[in-house]
Amino acid sequence: MLDAALHALTLILDPLRLGIMLGGVLLGLALGVVPGLGGIVGLALLIPFTYHLDGYTAFALLLGMAAVTTVSDFIPAVLFGVPGTVGAAATVLDGHPLAKQGHARRAFGAGYASSLAGGIFGALLLALAIPVLRLIVLYIGSAELLAMCVFGLSMVATLSGKAPMKGLAVASFGLMLSLIGSDPQTGTLRWTFGTLYLWDHLPIVPVTLGIFALPELADMAIERTGIARANPQPGVRASTQWDGVRDAARHWWLILRCSGLGALLGAVPGIGSAVIDWMAYGHAIRTEKNPENFGKGDIRGVIASESSNNAKEGGHLIPTVAFGMPAGASMALLLSAFIMHGFTPGPEMLTKHLDVTYTIIWTLTISHIMGAIICLSSSSLFSKLATVRVGILIPLVIAIVYLGAFNASQSWGDLCSLVLFGGIGWIMKRLNWPRPPLILGLVLGSIFERYYFISHELYGMSLFTRPVVVVILLAALWVVLGPTIKGLRKTWRGRSQATSRGAPSFKLRVRGFDWQIVFTLAMTALVIAAMAVARDWAFAARLMPMTSAVAALVFCCIVLIEQLFTREVNTRETEPSLSMDASAPMGKLAMAGAGAHFSEPRASVDTQPGNAIAKTHASATANTSFGAHGEPSTHDGLASTLDTRTIYLRGMRFFAWIAGALGVATVIGLLPALLIFMVLVARFEFGERWRTSAVLSIAMTVALYLVFGRIFSTPWPQSLIGDWWPALRQLGGIV
Repeated sequence: MLDAALHALTLILDPLRLGIMLGGVLLGLALGVVPGLGGIVGLALLIPFTYHLDGYTAFALLLGMAAVTTVSDFIPAVLFGVPGTVGAAATVLDGHPLAKQGHARRAFGAGYASSLAGGIFGALLLALAIPVLRLIVLYIGSAELLAMCVFGLSMVATLSGKAPMKGLAVASFGLMLSLIGSDPQTGTLRWTFGTLYLWDHLPIVPVTLGIFALPELADMAIERTGIARANPQPGVRASTQWDGVRDAARHWWLILRCSGLGALLGAVPGIGSAVIDWMAYGHAIRTEKNPENFGKGDIRGVIASESSNNAKEGGHLIPTVAFGMPAGASMALLLSAFIMHGFTPGPEMLTKHLDVTYTIIWTLTISHIMGAIICLSSSSLFSKLATVRVGILIPLVIAIVYLGAFNASQSWGDLCSLVLFGGIGWIMKRLNWPRPPLILGLVLGSIFERYYFISHELYGMSLFTRPVVVVILLAALWVVLGPTIKGLRKTWRGRSQATSRGAPSFKLRVRGFDWQIVFTLAMTALVIAAMAVARDWAFAARLMPMTSAVAALVFCCIVLIEQLFTREVNTRETEPSLSMDASAPMGKLAMAGAGAHFSEPRASVDTQPGNAIAKTHASATANTSFGAHGEPSTHDGLASTLDTRTIYLRGMRFFAWIAGALGVATVIGLLPALLIFMVLVARFEFGERWRTSAVLSIAMTVALYLVFGRIFSTPWPQSLIGDWWPALRQLGGIV
């Protein structure tokens, strides 16, 4: 084995192969930056160019590209809150708040260092574990995969912060969304409402971009500021990328655990990248100290998700190379490349073609090193995007998001889904409903249904007695019940202390009208309507939809009861001043009430374990304005200088622009509509000069046409003007 490894290293260090690998790395980095693109698009693009290359060189090009898309998708996730691929969605939770606080360079340094460590760990695991894991992977069946899906869903309780019931309701709703389309067992069309677009299920890319990207861009448009909204405080040194690298080194044990988790889960077919980073993120919250800092700009959240996201690539290759079982769509394309070049994945890759296997391992390792060096050397340039004026940045980013969403299934439905879920995501953010569980449920739903059907057919109810299944299900139960038990203990201690002081601990009162209740009622009504539609389906077709719908209904009712009958702490026991942490978005306490008064901010360094980021603290004293229900009226990080009416008017105007662009696109074509959208929004919404608006918009339109229209040969959506005058479609096919 050592001889084969050394021989493979000499093959891959050939200058020509290194140059081709570098070209693949650069292409992979470019694909990762563009939302909606990724390794699948790159592999499909490059495989035809490998026909006349030898196998070693072909894999250097293909794996060089595929290995680093998960490195560069980190860039838009941090800067814009836009995950470049679905595997970077968890990175948004802490990466984007860091950029808002002016710590983009630090986030980049920690992310790249973690990605490098995770990538190398995955490659080492592939090198050492193929002979060992052969029996383990062959033992894992559909029942064990079903249990892993249950464990993934159990992470909802962790990802939902202080609102686990809301998270479970949203996750159940995500499961229902994942089941839209043709039932794989009976062919029943479920919740398609006669729309051909929904027959093949709801694409995850436009939903993810809508839920995460558009709400962040909407808040930037409302605030009228750039990404880095927190001003540097006197006496606090500006962070650099090397601070992030040192953070990664300090949290080496977290990197090791999350890399191992990512690599091991990546080796299991069916557990995709959209699930693995959430599991790693949830693991970090469960095991690290001060978990309340996660989601507010904690560097550990970036480290956990990025290390697992890169380590999974090595894990994906284990079943692909050793057993010929692709772990995902990109691995299926790579499998076709193996066969095209005369290599049959399976035992021969561990015996006859062992040098090829080690060539793959060396390619992964060197590609990750190349990608990390390139990204670290250019992170200063990327971090400057955080200071670009919002009037320039938002129109250009939205144009990229539109094209990234359209690339999911190249249908008008993708764009409609983007706008629809963008509005839903913004409402959820305003009303403090957790958004990650929706994506987790959407990703796991179809996988869950498939493994449940197969397992039930093979094992019946005895599937729940298999040893591995029992262990995983017990772990999932602990993940769900652990925070609940901890919260009950804390509540009981608080009541005991209040009783010992002779003060009433709480009292029940009925809450009045608010938008939280309206949203919960709307979700409940939607679930009931979905159940009414599903009741006439065949049993096999309605089993999973009705199960998820019943779960969503139960959790929505629990949330509604909590909202109607709230526990109100005695106001005499409530501290009148509120401590504010700059790790929250924008470093300000968001108050809707006009009567909030703030003392002067004072700079300090947070010395809590596991969070080395310098933070700014301020005290909100005296006349803090409380809402009608005894709680501060917040706007999720928006400036306190904006009143409620201004926030919602600007938000509705933002989405009116978004929807208007879609409406115009149906008439004159997507690309011309985006050009008009960018010019008008920059000029009239943000007050940019005509010349600046026109020049940047035209340049971006040309770039989008060259990248999507020429390089990737994207078929532009058909517009009405093209139907009216077919001759216009000969002009580049953009209408």
